[in-house]
Amino acid sequence: MAEDRDDNQERTEQPTPKRLQESRDKGQVPRSRELTMTLVMLVGSGTLLLAGSWFASSFQALLATGFRIEREAMYDDGFMVRKFSELAVESFLLLGPLLLALLVAALAAPALLGGWIFSQQAMAPKLERMDPLKGLKRIFGAHGLMELLKAMGKFLVVAVASGFFLWLIMDRFLALSRLPIVPAITESAWLAGMALFAASGALIVIAAIDVPFQLATHFKQMRMTRQEVREELKQTEGRPEVKGRIRSLQQEMASRRMMGDVPDADIVITNPVHFAVAVRYDASSMAAPVVVAKGAELVALAIRRVAEESGVPLLEAPPLARALYRSVDIGQAIPPDLYLAVAEVLAWVHQVRTRPADAAPPPPPNPVVAEDESTDV
Repeated sequence: MAEDRDDNQERTEQPTPKRLQESRDKGQVPRSRELTMTLVMLVGSGTLLLAGSWFASSFQALLATGFRIEREAMYDDGFMVRKFSELAVESFLLLGPLLLALLVAALAAPALLGGWIFSQQAMAPKLERMDPLKGLKRIFGAHGLMELLKAMGKFLVVAVASGFFLWLIMDRFLALSRLPIVPAITESAWLAGMALFAASGALIVIAAIDVPFQLATHFKQMRMTRQEVREELKQTEGRPEVKGRIRSLQQEMASRRMMGDVPDADIVITNPVHFAVAVRYDASSMAAPVVVAKGAELVALAIRRVAEESGVPLLEAPPLARALYRSVDIGQAIPPDLYLAVAEVLAWVHQVRTRPADAAPPPPPNPVVAEDESTDV
């Protein structure tokens, strides 16, 4: 019991949507029997008040038919069975509207609090429910005490409301014996409807208290410890080793795509061994040169190797290589403060590609980059 108290004290975290959905799948949703009872009684009393005269006249006709027996029928052995069957069917049809209204109210009450659910887990038999010790704990525990207090409060409220109403209508109730049969039945139906409505009005007070209590109790039970939140986060987002493997695969796929863009580059600028940045520029479709690949150490070595195999020129320009590696992501255009340096490099590339075969190669440029732009990373 001490461990249970400690667990309850540690449940300080609000339930997550996943926890609420799991509890809903198990059939654990807030429910209020007082709300269902109140709604059913309100609908039943309202139906009696609205259709009281129709019920009275219909029952009067049914009673007249039931007590009317022809002389010849007395000698028929099967007459009473047929007569009883007919009256039973007519009575059911007569009560049909009232029963239908009560059914709708009983179905609407759960929808107002927690919604409709169909849970196979809740319907499955559980041995713990047949444990007598747990049953006694539920009866004599805090939950059982609360249910007892609710029952006593409900009885007192309904008793006071019903007694007060009966005191108000005592004269009309005693006058029923002096009325003819049809008006007496009509008056009885109206008084019964009003009595039920008064009791229902008293139950509204209990339901208004019970519904917030049930909601608070449910969400308190659904609270989670920090450990449970962490475990759920691991299950939802994946364990660290799995996430690391996924990131590794993503980086590998991105590296493969990047290496596939190196042969289309115009120039690969190197550090010469620590960094390599591949730049491409198409004046017809680009506003500025774009970095199509970049890397450091082993990745830089792979970029240089692919460039050499593809015939892409390489240029050793450490300050520019460091500046591009630091300030430009793959697929982005170079910043304006590097336009001049990159333009100088691209001009050299153009000279290399357009020179005559027998001409000497132009000297490589030495682009100037500001000191704060070329600081190593």
